[in-house]
Formats: sequence, structure tokens, C-alpha cells
Amino acid sequence: MDDIPDSPDRGSDAGPPALLVEAVGYAETRHWEVAPGAWLIDGDGSARCSCGERRCALPGAHPIDTDWARRACAGPGAVRHWWTERPEASILLPTGRSFDVLDVPEVAGCLALARMERMGLQLGPVAVVPAAPGRSGRRLHFLVLPGVAARLPEMLRRLGWQPGRLDLVARGEGDWTVAPPSRVGPGGFAQWARSPSAFNRWLPDAAELVSPLAYACAREARSAAGRSGRPVGVR
Repeated sequence: MDDIPDSPDRGSDAGPPALLVEAVGYAETRHWEVAPGAWLIDGDGSARCSCGERRCALPGAHPIDTDWARRACAGPGAVRHWWTERPEASILLPTGRSFDVLDVPEVAGCLALARMERMGLQLGPVAVVPAAPGRSGRRLHFLVLPGVAARLPEMLRRLGWQPGRLDLVARGEGDWTVAPPSRVGPGGFAQWARSPSAFNRWLPDAAELVSPLAYACAREARSAAGRSGRPVGVR
């Protein structure tokens, strides 16, 4: 996993803010649409989300307005303007456009990632992000070609899995992933398990990744059930 510092360097000689540099880079180099998100505000006790909600489900990792998806843009000039105005804003990448995301628990995702690398499968960037509302622990987001969100349940059924029994979801149109090096609470920073590079510019078809991801999710579910004494059975 790529090394991500506990906090971005804010020294006077550090150059432009890290979030501005990365946001412009995603737009300019990858042609990904980006949108500014909420951010964390430090104070007495734990950091709080800029949205003002005391029990924010995704502190520092959600849109700042309802019109965010329409305003998302891949124009470097607009992106630079946004982060010049709000250099602390998290970076949101809309899904369902340049890519969809296959979203799995961190442990299962790491197991699947190691297996897919041994198999020599083509892989795109993979992000490590905070949990979505209703889930615990960090998640791995595998970037794949768009269009899988609507097809995933049927893909799983054809492989013999019951979609509702696996902690494997697809994020497509209307959703987002939070991009590194956004600061998200309370778990530190979003980071890359596999960074965007010239070698993974061409994203994989989700059909190539669903089977190893489903297997890893089922294996981790069995392990968790065994540790807690709950009934197993995930198919």
C-alpha cells in the first residue's frame, strides 16, 4: 500500500496545498470529474465535519451541496479555482461517469487484491476509504469501467452467490468515492492501495474482478461469523 503521511505537509516552503495539486492532477491527467466535498475542522476534542452535523455519518467525505453532481467538472481551471477558495475541501470523484466502483471491506479487499495480482489480472486504481453509513471499518474501492452498478446482482447470481448476503456493492451514477489525500474522520486520510498511473489508465471490466472479490468477501464473512459464533452460510 502506498505510503501516505499522517498529515499533509503545511510548511511555508511546501508549495501549493496538497489537495489542490491532487484535485487538479485528477482532472488534468486522468480527465476525471471532481467536486469539492466537506472537510474536518479541528477543535477541542475530536475533529468535526464542516457540515455542522454533530453525528455526521461521513465526516469530511460527502458533498457540500445538493447540486454537487451537476457541478462536478474535469476542467483544471475550475478545479484550481475551487481548491484555491477552499484548500481544505475533500476531493470527491463522481462514480457512474469515467468509472464505477466495486466497494468491499478492507480485509476482504486486501485478500482479493493479493489473489488478483497473483493471477495477473488487469487492475485499475484501488482506493482505501472510510466506511459508508451503516458499515464499520475501512473499505477498498476498485475502480472499473462504468456500467456495473445495475448489473452486479445478476453477475453475482450467475456465479452462485446471493447478492444480499455478501458485503460487496457497486457505486455508480449519483454516488461518489472520496479521493486521496482527503482527510476523513476519524480514520485519518483516504489513500491509494494502487495509485493511478500510466500502467492502469485502462480500467478493467468488472466481470473480471467480481469472482475473486465475492470469494474474498464470503471467506471473510465466514471468518467473522466463526469468531462471533454466528451462523455461517453466505451463498
